[in-house]
Amino acid sequence: MGDRKAFRALYARTGAKLYGVCLRVLSDEAAAEDVLQEVFLRIWNRAGQYRANGYSPMTWLITISRNAAIDRLRRLRAQGGAAPLDAADLIADPGPGPEAQAVASDMARMLDLCLRELPPDRAGMVRGAYLDGLSYAEIAEASGTPLNTVRTWLRRSLMQLRECLSR
Repeated sequence: MGDRKAFRALYARTGAKLYGVCLRVLSDEAAAEDVLQEVFLRIWNRAGQYRANGYSPMTWLITISRNAAIDRLRRLRAQGGAAPLDAADLIADPGPGPEAQAVASDMARMLDLCLRELPPDRAGMVRGAYLDGLSYAEIAEASGTPLNTVRTWLRRSLMQLRECLSR
């Protein structure tokens, strides 16, 4: 509804996580920052399109971020690889502090344990889709599994992961 204060609060609460989603797909900080800016512009312009359908608003935000990052990755691949180095890329980044690293490490460990509870083929599909930025069609082609089956397996796997992570 154009509420800038609410938008700032949304950014403060979700920006870091959405940046992490973009960075995980792109493996390039500058590209992830650019995509995150595009994502928040989309959110600002399309907030009225969100419909509560059993999924949390965060799921909607992550989906927008992931799809935008995958789109950028595909454009970069089509152009023949990664973007050229910029002088800003050569500046040392302090990165996250020890506390943030510990939290991230614990979360990664929990996710890894939960992924091990999935059948190996399904865990591989989840990793491909949500950690490596592969499209559902690319996963279907690589695994020789019908596209709709891949979608169903991924949805069910995500529900299992959500349940496992909540324990």
